[in-house]
Amino acid sequence: GVSVVAPLGRPWKCGAVRGRVDSAHFTRRLEQRDGSRSGTWIALAYCALGALGATLAEAFGQSPLTTRPWLGEAGPIAALGSLALGALVAAVTVRTTRVLGRAGWARALHADLRPIVHGLSDGEIVLMALASGVGEELFFRGCLTPLFGIFVSSAAFGVLHQVRGRARWAWAGWATLMGVAFATIYKLTGHLAGPIASHVAVNLVNLRYLRDHDPEAKPRALGGLLAR
Repeated sequence: GVSVVAPLGRPWKCGAVRGRVDSAHFTRRLEQRDGSRSGTWIALAYCALGALGATLAEAFGQSPLTTRPWLGEAGPIAALGSLALGALVAAVTVRTTRVLGRAGWARALHADLRPIVHGLSDGEIVLMALASGVGEELFFRGCLTPLFGIFVSSAAFGVLHQVRGRARWAWAGWATLMGVAFATIYKLTGHLAGPIASHVAVNLVNLRYLRDHDPEAKPRALGGLLAR
């Protein structure tokens, strides 16, 4: 092949470079295809979970979206209060995850979860955030919380979020705390609007962060020109 001169004076073979570029492009396409397929199946599973929760709630004679509020308000006021509390929880949660993300266990969790969303498009991230947020809230808060209470439903929520890897129990514990927060909003206001909106927002922001940030990436000197 024809040689060209690299920035540091080293000869490159055009054919070899083109082969590496084509190989990397093919690998990325495979990752995107596999990520898209897995994302679709995960979203469908969450939709099924939400449908199951709504069906069971109705079977037990309760609404999957409302319950008797601790604060005594109902209707639009309850929905607005639920949304306001949900927005507060979402903002605090996203900020807290960024601070905790510097810890070793959080970086390990990031690395373990990243393959799930690697290669997904923005639209697929939105779909997964909506499906997981709505599906889990209908099942764990809309169905289980009125039947078994805040702590049992939140513990079940935490168990669902176990993952294989170095941060298995840390992730389950964090999910349990989030379940307590969402269930408390539901019981206080009697409306599921806030937990759903909060859950979807947190998932949307954090799923994009998982996809776009590599916790194990190393900084390259001078943009990579002098990196070894």
